[in-house]
Amino acid sequence: MTGTSRPGGDAARLDPTFTALPYRSLGDAALSRARELGAGHADFRFERVRYQRIGVRDGALQGASDTEDLGFAVRVVHEGAWGFASGVDLTPEGAVRVAETAVAVARVAAAMTTAPVELAPEPVHDDVTWVSSYVTNPLDVPVAEKAALLADWTERLRTGAAVDHASAYLLQVQENKYYADLAGTRTTQQRVRMQPGFEAMGAGADTFDSMSSIAPPVGRGYEYLTDGGYDWDAEIEEVPELLAEKLKAPSVEAGTYDLVIHPSNLWLTIHESIGHATELDRALGYEANYAGTSFATYDKLGTLQYGSPVMHVTGDRTVEHGLSTVGYDDEGVQTQAWDIVRDGVLVGYQLDRPMGQMKPELNGGRSNGCAYADSPGHIPIQRMANVSLQPAADGPSTDELIGRVERGLYVVGDKSWSIDMQRFNFQFTGQRFYRIADGELVGQVRDVAYQATTTDFWGSMEAVGGPQTWELHGAFNCGKAQPGQVAAVSHGAPTSLFRGVRILNTTDEAGH
Repeated sequence: MTGTSRPGGDAARLDPTFTALPYRSLGDAALSRARELGAGHADFRFERVRYQRIGVRDGALQGASDTEDLGFAVRVVHEGAWGFASGVDLTPEGAVRVAETAVAVARVAAAMTTAPVELAPEPVHDDVTWVSSYVTNPLDVPVAEKAALLADWTERLRTGAAVDHASAYLLQVQENKYYADLAGTRTTQQRVRMQPGFEAMGAGADTFDSMSSIAPPVGRGYEYLTDGGYDWDAEIEEVPELLAEKLKAPSVEAGTYDLVIHPSNLWLTIHESIGHATELDRALGYEANYAGTSFATYDKLGTLQYGSPVMHVTGDRTVEHGLSTVGYDDEGVQTQAWDIVRDGVLVGYQLDRPMGQMKPELNGGRSNGCAYADSPGHIPIQRMANVSLQPAADGPSTDELIGRVERGLYVVGDKSWSIDMQRFNFQFTGQRFYRIADGELVGQVRDVAYQATTTDFWGSMEAVGGPQTWELHGAFNCGKAQPGQVAAVSHGAPTSLFRGVRILNTTDEAGH
């Protein structure tokens, strides 16, 4: 069952408690008033976002929470300037007041706006519906049933001799949005996402450590926990033994190693060093206060050797089960897939409609659908697509990549990371590191971080695995902007081979 974007095609799957809300009449009232006041552009966005979190530790429920964010926003371009306002009064009179406030804000901003706001053109999408790809909405499953499943996970983990404590959690989101603008676009959308996980903790003779699930968060429903799409039972059985081995593992010897990196780790390096670096607002210097700008500046488009010739990275807001996948973005743009890095060279960026108009040579002068606001109280900003490293069509297996390494490390699972404000100098750790000797795995090592610059690291990539090694991982909590917004995003990757990467011993580094 896949997400679709066709007139009315998914209307039957929309939550009736959402469709009963008066968003159409509120949108009509707000847009009519914005037009009367002379707005050149106006859009109306109505949202209801439901969140549920369940946490369990050592078989006991630690907490369960349900929250809901409900409201609407009006954004206008008036006298060449942006205006924005939001509200929660779900009456036509309330919608009119919010539209009037947005225009008033634009009038004040016009005196400070040096270049008039222009939006890249977009076809009209008249009354279309899109619902993400899922079978069972997790919010329809009783909390007691979900808590019992998590409690069972922690009890099974604690049967391992090395496990002193175990925790498990489940985050669930249902996001509904209605968008309308003066051009005539109207979109109604619903998407569901989940992040399940667990962690086993234990102490060795001289250390304390943990081992977490490497299961990715997904744009799927509750079937992710029940239909065999991920082998939770196998991982729960495996993790206590992996933790026991990690607690006894020797500390790594710092130096230069070849790395074979699993998608469960590589996704985060993609996110930080490619995903954020190729957001066009960063590259142009507009996003500078929160986590900086980007080394991949616009003058380098088409010339920057981002990585080796085997590197092919795409932006994609359409991939099935992606956390950033949606039918239409928060500016009414139908979402797309496109190249960001091809044959190792920077060839594209992530765009919203203002950026698309500023750089009409990109994407045919059109946005590629990367505008998103995380709540009705926030203005849409340029946000990350599902940015993914593509596999080689006939590429090697993970075992074959490991077999090419004489002295190296195999990296599985993400953990901590650090990267500078221009997305260039970084270091990453992981859940577990296996030493490779003469093409064979010979046990775990501890206290490992890999360090590089973005271009050196991706330039050292000798091979990417085949489609059988490709997995879609990601995060629920990507932060950006001031006031801060949070977005969920996925990143696909195959297992990949890197040559000559600097490895730090984190225990030794902590003493410096």
